[in-house]
Amino acid sequence: MQATAREVSLELGKLSDFSTAEKEEIFRKIGMAALKYYILKVDPRKNMTFNPAESIDFNGNTGPFIQYTYTRIKSVFRKAELSGLKFSYDKLSESQAGIKEIELIKLLRKFSETVTSAAQDQSPALIANYCYDLAREYNQFYHDYSILGELDNEVRNFRLVLSKVTSEVIYKGMWLLGV
Repeated sequence: MQATAREVSLELGKLSDFSTAEKEEIFRKIGMAALKYYILKVDPRKNMTFNPAESIDFNGNTGPFIQYTYTRIKSVFRKAELSGLKFSYDKLSESQAGIKEIELIKLLRKFSETVTSAAQDQSPALIANYCYDLAREYNQFYHDYSILGELDNEVRNFRLVLSKVTSEVIYKGMWLLGV
């Protein structure tokens, strides 16, 4: 899986700023996420056939796709920090939420319920698929709305907070899966 991750990552060409050692660690993390997630996303009571090429896709229901989304959010915060932009949980209001933001909030609110259901059903697939749905919803939000380019400070703050909470939930969900 690490070799497959290396091949796919090098084709995408997004690692040119990293040292060889850093690249190898990234390939290892992507490969392990691909393998673990692919296995865990399937209900444990069902049979599945492992497909290495499908498991490493950066655009589908895969561990690397979720990792990419998490990394994308972290990149937003690195850029915000470089620009001197800060965010605060104190000044939030529902009037700042658009349709995609509301959908993202609804999904975020289901995390605790999903974890409880996964434990009761002994099915990590529920958490895995939740993480994928959250990553997909965030990417749609990211595509439809400007975050750092938003001129209204309150709306930008709201979107930064929403991004931060999303990254925290993705991290917790993938941590629960051992990814």
